[in-house]
Amino acid sequence: MVLCSKFLALFLIYTCLLLSLCSAADPFVSYDFEVSYITASPLGVPQQVIAINGKFPGPTINVTTNNNVAINVRNKLDDNLLIHWSGIQQRRSSWQDGLPGTNCPIPPKWNWTYQFQVKDQIGSFFYFPSLHMQRASGGFGSFIINNRAIIPIPFDTPHGDIVILIGDWYKRNHTALRKALDAGKDLGMPDGVLINGKGPYQYNATLVPDGIDYETIEVQPALPHSFYTFQIGYTYVLLVAHVSDGCTMLYLFRVKFGKTYRLRVHNVGASTSLNFRIQNHNLLLAESEGSYTVQQNYTSLDIHVGQSYSFLVTMDQNASTDYYIVASARFVNESQWKRVTGVGILHYTNSKGKAKGPLPDAPNDEFDKTFSMNQARSIRWNVSASGARPNPQGSFRYGSINVTDVYVLKNKPLVTINGKRRATLSGISFVNPATPIRLADQFKVKGVYKLDFPNRPLTGSSKMETSVINGTYRGFMEVILQNNDTKMQSYHLSGYAVFVVGMDYGEWTDNSRGTYNKWDGIARSTVQVYPGAWTAILVSLDNVGVWNLRTENLDSWYLGQETYVRIVNPEDTNKTELPVPDNALFCGALSKFQKPQDISFAVSITGNRSKLFFTLLMAVCALMFVFG
Repeated sequence: MVLCSKFLALFLIYTCLLLSLCSAADPFVSYDFEVSYITASPLGVPQQVIAINGKFPGPTINVTTNNNVAINVRNKLDDNLLIHWSGIQQRRSSWQDGLPGTNCPIPPKWNWTYQFQVKDQIGSFFYFPSLHMQRASGGFGSFIINNRAIIPIPFDTPHGDIVILIGDWYKRNHTALRKALDAGKDLGMPDGVLINGKGPYQYNATLVPDGIDYETIEVQPALPHSFYTFQIGYTYVLLVAHVSDGCTMLYLFRVKFGKTYRLRVHNVGASTSLNFRIQNHNLLLAESEGSYTVQQNYTSLDIHVGQSYSFLVTMDQNASTDYYIVASARFVNESQWKRVTGVGILHYTNSKGKAKGPLPDAPNDEFDKTFSMNQARSIRWNVSASGARPNPQGSFRYGSINVTDVYVLKNKPLVTINGKRRATLSGISFVNPATPIRLADQFKVKGVYKLDFPNRPLTGSSKMETSVINGTYRGFMEVILQNNDTKMQSYHLSGYAVFVVGMDYGEWTDNSRGTYNKWDGIARSTVQVYPGAWTAILVSLDNVGVWNLRTENLDSWYLGQETYVRIVNPEDTNKTELPVPDNALFCGALSKFQKPQDISFAVSITGNRSKLFFTLLMAVCALMFVFG
């Protein structure tokens, strides 16, 4: 009896020590995601959408720089699932990137825990399901990384933080869209644009039917309640009475009041660039995908597929009515695409009426893309602001680093390869292997991929291959993205922020380097490439792993417009990359290693410490009762 009590006491002490050790370093933040289908009617027609914890869109992940994040994902779909954390760099651990080149999928009815650190990052990002065009049916949500308290942000603390997810939307689900592509068809014009998973406000009874639920964002104008105020136009007049020596003096002050909010806007759609604007309000750009920007006011901004921005918006307008929030399709025949417009409502708490009148105008440049490109060029890195670290962002002088590798990646209209309609990058249509590239390397599986992606586009016939870029560890790579198609493209590189140093119309040449911005080009993870134009990026290859380089347009991505960049430390050490996770899933040539329900206990310790502690404590108490 005494021996059992001593054993139980030692067990309890050991458990407490284990749990305290798990939390001794950077804090852990844990989330549980249950991914399932629900029925929703964002455009007034019931349809199947992908929800997380029963919600569409999914919950916001809100963490702080250097937090360890554990997200347990339970797959209740009837299909395989991976969640990709777009823009999260997964330092030293491409194992957690949630893409088919690095991870085996989570089978239906299984759960798997992602665990990673948001090392040296801040900013606005989002997550989404990365397989089989599932993002076209939902499953997305925002991902916020806040500054540590010791690192100042380069603007006053906003009154509130608001997430706005915009994106084109089809009434057909991802399965139907995929079948259309497999049959050699185009997706066609979307049925609408959603704002936070909701359809448009009925600004036009002809274009918007009755009964659609729309997004309303409520804000406070911050009028001083202790004084009497009234409005003349958009200006508040403050009336102050002062009594002195029996005389009452009235003073009128012309002032502007209004609380400032941070709006994090993400284009999570399938393939449509959107112009974002708020009626009568300026958008002060402050951050994009983890980089603080030079602060500039815009009346509207083009946000391309996969891109994220933070705006500071001051609620300083007349509260006689609500205001329109608009996300409308760009670079299309606007007269035919009028229905592809998302409309929400900005509602002041003291608003006296509904929004009315026509929507605020989008840029009038349907046949002239110069305006949009100049707008994109105006987005600059705030070199004096601190990012995730105390030192200024501009202390990394990317413009003075010698380039070691150059890749010209060219896309063009769809081609037919072996009887199938395919998208290509430099003449290669990527085929995802049954065994993920990173796992194949780890377990020395031969023949899974070829390390032969060309530096320049192929001159012969296009081909379907699993061809990968051989990146140089600690090299500095220049990538030119040449868009020879007629539609807008945006490209994303996992594992990194890339420096956007140039863009222009026409064909890129060596002489184009003379136009590069080598000082304050924005660092981000997703860049736009205009039709018939090029965009140049620079990237420092210091993150070991296998990283996806892809178009964000879901149809082209599904049809093969992507590759991976493989970066290996040639030194005989494993310090630059974390080991394969204990709970790694196996598939393809490694399927024999997969055990049923092989979920790692070690991961669940870090992911759910409080639940684990309570469970162990109850177990110990029960044992003490039995042996007591």
